[in-house]
Amino acid sequence: MSRKTIPSHLQAYVSKQDYDLYTPINQAVWRYVMRQNYHFFRDLAHESYQGGLEKSGISLDRIPHVDEMSRCLEPFGLAAVTIDGLIPGTAFFDFQGHGFLPIATEIRTLKHIGYTPAPDMLHEAGGHGPILSEPKFAEYVRLFGQIGAKAISSREEHELFLATRKLTQIMEDPASTPEMIAEVEKVHAEKMKAATGRSEATEISRLYWWTVEYGLVGTLDDPKIYGAGLLSSISEGQRCLSSDVEKIPFDVDVCMDTDFDVTKPQPHLFVCRDFDQLIEEIKLYGERMAYRVGGTESLEKALRSGQVTTSVYSSGLQVSGVVTELLHDEQGEAIYLRTEGGTQLSFEDEELPNQGCAVHHHGFSAPIGRVEGLEKQLEEMSLVECEEEGIQVGSQLSLRFVSGVEVEGTIMDMTFQRDRLILLSLKDCKVTWGDRVLFQPEWGTFDMPVGERIQSVYAGPADHDRFAFAEQDVWTVHKPEVVWTDLDDLYQDVRDLREEQRRTWEATSILARLRQVDPDDWLLRVEILELAIALEDKSLESRVRAELSEISERQIENRSLIDNGIRLAEQEPHTILVKQTT
Repeated sequence: MSRKTIPSHLQAYVSKQDYDLYTPINQAVWRYVMRQNYHFFRDLAHESYQGGLEKSGISLDRIPHVDEMSRCLEPFGLAAVTIDGLIPGTAFFDFQGHGFLPIATEIRTLKHIGYTPAPDMLHEAGGHGPILSEPKFAEYVRLFGQIGAKAISSREEHELFLATRKLTQIMEDPASTPEMIAEVEKVHAEKMKAATGRSEATEISRLYWWTVEYGLVGTLDDPKIYGAGLLSSISEGQRCLSSDVEKIPFDVDVCMDTDFDVTKPQPHLFVCRDFDQLIEEIKLYGERMAYRVGGTESLEKALRSGQVTTSVYSSGLQVSGVVTELLHDEQGEAIYLRTEGGTQLSFEDEELPNQGCAVHHHGFSAPIGRVEGLEKQLEEMSLVECEEEGIQVGSQLSLRFVSGVEVEGTIMDMTFQRDRLILLSLKDCKVTWGDRVLFQPEWGTFDMPVGERIQSVYAGPADHDRFAFAEQDVWTVHKPEVVWTDLDDLYQDVRDLREEQRRTWEATSILARLRQVDPDDWLLRVEILELAIALEDKSLESRVRAELSEISERQIENRSLIDNGIRLAEQEPHTILVKQTT
């Protein structure tokens, strides 16, 4: 798919774009939305939009091949990768941090042509792709991905994500019944109500929403659109610059204080000065995150998440697992951590030998803090200095931490990196804190990280490729077998007429068949109207207009879509009959 190598831990989210699964109706939906959006946004979007479509391999007339998009994005240091719908935020940002634009290969249904909360090709490719040709914006997105991948979420947020994924899938599934949708909506509402806390993932998702998805750039009086959610939504894109939508000067803290609803039009939008401002602000926000701050407050975030996080000791040793308990001293500082389930010990993102989840499959525990009675802390000692202190393999070790935690055992092994001690492995070990026993000799080897403080905490494991997750979620979306309907055949016939520039008497025949196959379909009638106007067939034009008028009266919800289609056919008939290449 790309010359860039997709990290192995992200491969589980990668799907294949089976281009043959797109039906003629799918292609018509793409064409309608992209032509409408291009016509409307070419003067209102950021200046990179017009040229960015071609630069990113996007055609207005047909759904793009993601392989071709990826080749086109290479000059900008990016690549495109296909994914199945909604994936976890950390994975999505991780893709972007590695220079990949994740693209959902699905296309919205005709029923949801104006807007869908589910990720689809129109949003991912048609919305994100063009603006990524702007180097500063591409830099912001990549930097955002690197920072966002480290954001720690809460347990409730993860459950909400799973419910949201289910909801977006079922809403776009033609086989879904109203009862099925109602049941999933009920669960989603319950999960949303429960997710009241504010985690790093909440803040980072809000910032992403108000910039990459729904951002404006320039001045408050004359902003330009760059957000993919606006550039891929006919209704919101046309509404966003009106006085009905409040324009707010971009401020990272205000963005993070402002929640959003993916199912409703946005009542306000944020306007940044330029993309340099976004880069500056995301860097400053990164300095406030747990991966930069460390300490007790960051460990507390890991504890609340209920998911795999990595805690980095000041020696550089990384502990990856689900933190389930923290012990605190009288000042409220964390002095001992405990994980449950598979836990991994690493250094510089590489799992240490015999320190993976297979060894620590039941969990892990370790003290944090300074050791009493040492001129140098353990993490500062070289092998020679350890031996001078009598700390060597085979010797008895008795340590008392300032916190009161005591460790006694026999040294089995010592792990050094960069000539500094990072890990002690003890047998016959007992760990106590006052009257509480934290580790018993019969529990096996006690592997003790060296380090007086936790300097960083972030989402996910240190060594993704070797970490054994307790359960692997399956992210593949079930794609039902595609069977062309009689209506699809008619859509294809009209596409053939347009691309081959054949006479409109055939379109007249198609219109007659359409009355029998689907008297309520408005989109194909708009395409037939385009042909009639372009080829100056007044008789056919009159008949199609009459039928569209009748449908518009019956389908109030589609009236503006029909009107927009007619208007564009009238304004730009010369753009219809252009010989297309595959």
